[in-house]
Amino acid sequence: MASSIIWFSVFPCSFLFQYLLFFSPNFKGVLGQSSPVFACDVASNATLSSFAFCDTSLGVDARVADLVKRLTLPEKIGFLVNSAGSVSRLGIPKYEWWSEALHGVSYVGPGTKFSSLVPGATSFPQVILTAASFNTSLFEAIGRVVSTEARAMYNVGLAGLTFWSPNINIFRDPRWGRGQETPGEDPLLSSKYGSGYVRGLQQTDDGDKNKLKVAACCKHYTAYDVDNWKGVDRYHFNAVVTKQDLDDTFQPPFKSCVIDGNVASVMCSYNQVNGIPTCADPDLLAGVIRGEWKLNGYIVTDCDSIDVYYKQQHYTKTPEEAAAKAILAGLDLNCGSFLGQYTPGAVQAGLVTEADIDRAISNNFATLMRLGFFDGDPSDKPYGKLGPKDVCTSENQELARETARQGIVLLKNSPGSLPLSPTAIKSLAVIGPNANVQKTMIGNYEGTPCKYTTILQGLSASVATSYVAGCANVACGTAQVDDATKIAASADATILVVGADQSIERESLDRIDLLLPGQQTLLVTEVAKAAKGPVILVIMSGGGFDITFAKNDTKITSILWVGYPGEAGGAAVADVVFGQYNPSGRLPMTWYPQSYVDKVPMTNMNMRPDPSNGYPGRTYRFYTGETVYSFGDGLGYSTFNHKLVRAPKLVSIPLEEGHVCHSSSCKSLDVVEERCENLAFDIHLGVKNMGSMSGSHTVMLFSSPPAVHKSPQKHLLGFEKVFVSAQRVALVKFNVDVCKHLSVVDELGNRKVALGEHVLHVGSLKHSFSVRI
Repeated sequence: MASSIIWFSVFPCSFLFQYLLFFSPNFKGVLGQSSPVFACDVASNATLSSFAFCDTSLGVDARVADLVKRLTLPEKIGFLVNSAGSVSRLGIPKYEWWSEALHGVSYVGPGTKFSSLVPGATSFPQVILTAASFNTSLFEAIGRVVSTEARAMYNVGLAGLTFWSPNINIFRDPRWGRGQETPGEDPLLSSKYGSGYVRGLQQTDDGDKNKLKVAACCKHYTAYDVDNWKGVDRYHFNAVVTKQDLDDTFQPPFKSCVIDGNVASVMCSYNQVNGIPTCADPDLLAGVIRGEWKLNGYIVTDCDSIDVYYKQQHYTKTPEEAAAKAILAGLDLNCGSFLGQYTPGAVQAGLVTEADIDRAISNNFATLMRLGFFDGDPSDKPYGKLGPKDVCTSENQELARETARQGIVLLKNSPGSLPLSPTAIKSLAVIGPNANVQKTMIGNYEGTPCKYTTILQGLSASVATSYVAGCANVACGTAQVDDATKIAASADATILVVGADQSIERESLDRIDLLLPGQQTLLVTEVAKAAKGPVILVIMSGGGFDITFAKNDTKITSILWVGYPGEAGGAAVADVVFGQYNPSGRLPMTWYPQSYVDKVPMTNMNMRPDPSNGYPGRTYRFYTGETVYSFGDGLGYSTFNHKLVRAPKLVSIPLEEGHVCHSSSCKSLDVVEERCENLAFDIHLGVKNMGSMSGSHTVMLFSSPPAVHKSPQKHLLGFEKVFVSAQRVALVKFNVDVCKHLSVVDELGNRKVALGEHVLHVGSLKHSFSVRI
């Protein structure tokens, strides 16, 4: 979303009026308050009952058709923009489409605000840390909580029903400022996160797929992951992407969002893909999202994207052409005012027809119908009884703490370091620019949290602490080393909390290097040198850093990555540090050495390595160089052993008699429906907790396919979070669909099953099997 745009439209105050009127009998209301509070509020305006679009017994399509035919052309055009106009003669109030809920209800966007009535909402960890939990049921549970709080705020006029979240772009490059908002670099993890969070947000209690609790939106479609790097910004960037990389890496999360998550919306991005702005590309919008994937919902622009491709990319000669191209490409809603301004002229010039506009607004109205927006006063409808009491409940806040615990990644742990004993440790030195921060913990696209527990507060609740910031801020122009080393030299243990914040990585700001900012490295090294006891380094950030110095420093006994851990981050860190929780998070992205940025321009979209020019490729699936830490890395306080209980040695694919591969040697087979039916097998794994501490373990099943079609070195087939008591064994089952999980994308973007030897691996365990015809 464009953070630089200032909006003046606000959610209609009549919602708040309704609430105050209902709960305060002495409240006298607002002079001249006459427009209906809710669309189709038949109880307060009986004449509305004659409109078929207000008849809840009719189907969505019939209601939408009736509504559209009653509107004038100017009224229709008013429904193409996020600040949608009211039509008082039909009892339709204004509606603001733009609300956000990336990791909790957010105040970003004009559709949502906090007040004395609802002063805050549960602020979960930034998405990159939640993804590190590798727990699909958790992704969905967070979505359910966020949608409940959103509905509660809607009922009192503080929020909309359409939330432009989640961000499921692939975290392709460690410098990207918005990587923090995403589930990481792996297409499968991003797909599972996106579809899970969307289901949590959208699914109603009765499971009716035609109804929506709130409407989610998967963004930013597609191949969007450059914001502002060395003078290249998202408004001008043309992502040159091969068909293979598009279908293999960038599209799977969006496809899963639409097909598996049944998402109500997809947002197109600012950038061009292969020379065409995504919001003007009929192949990507009408062709793929609505045609191939069958989106049941609306397509929306990122804010002012049409204005961007007209004014900054100079894609069309006139603004009317720009408006027409968007609508004809399959776009339904414009975040911004561009379509409101220029669609009338586009119609006059014959560039777009009223029927095209009808199609677009029908998709928008259908979404609102599914949300119950046109069902009158919600107080006697599902979720209508939710209110301020249902926001920031103790259960919701505990889920925020649990999410942070599950995501925290233990990257290094020397014997005798973590967990610390709260009884044996009498004094703790807490040092670093992120040790006592609040807002930093919640990342961007944030809301006002219920409350904060900083890392310093979390740790000092268990042990006596001395605290020195060591740096004025994360930029750390000058480290105050003397004060920091003094307290470390006398404490039983030292915890250093360093890393980044929104001044280092954010929307519209990509990083240039992978080093800890300013003099943070000096601070860490000097404190470690002086420290009397164990030294625990805590990194708070969205992206990874080259912390090779700390990895190799024997005085730094443990390293934790805690992402941006949300409102309860400090309590969660303390739970892990003091052994009340056995860490089980795994890195959702590769941590590269600084040398990576010298070799790899951020603007090179190629995923696969190119030995001819030394290009090393990207992400764990293709990268051929050295890493600091790898995707999937993470330790616990217990060791877990894996044992293969069941797996095939041979998988045979049936082929029709006359198939060409019977007579010639084929490397792969096209994925076609009839061939793929019932072509699956089970993998059973025994997972034993060898330690004395019970805890969860993240089981990640990878496959290394045969080297055909420039296939990945390995890719994730599945993952499970399993709780295993100390010294006990758990059985984990994976169902492997041959065509879905063992296929690769060829150079033309077609999915193929690779023939030959495949290798499955979990941790150090490997199993080879053959796929043949």
